[in-house]
Amino acid sequence: MNALAKLRWQCRRGTLELDLLLTRYLENGYASATAEEKALFVELLTFEDDVLLEILMGGIGNPPSRMKSVINSIRNP
Repeated sequence: MNALAKLRWQCRRGTLELDLLLTRYLENGYASATAEEKALFVELLTFEDDVLLEILMGGIGNPPSRMKSVINSIRNP
């Protein structure tokens, strides 16, 4: 399995909202992202679904400050 296919599989989560947000970013923003943003996206995919959903939906989650640019890119394509 190539790296992009593996990421696509990791974007499949337990909620439709996460699936849509993560897959849209992978398809539309990931290719043009910097190496650092790509690494942060991969790291973000290791978060538990409930934490990730709060972070991406702007809830009470407190994302690491280094991830704010990639989170904004996911939220606002």
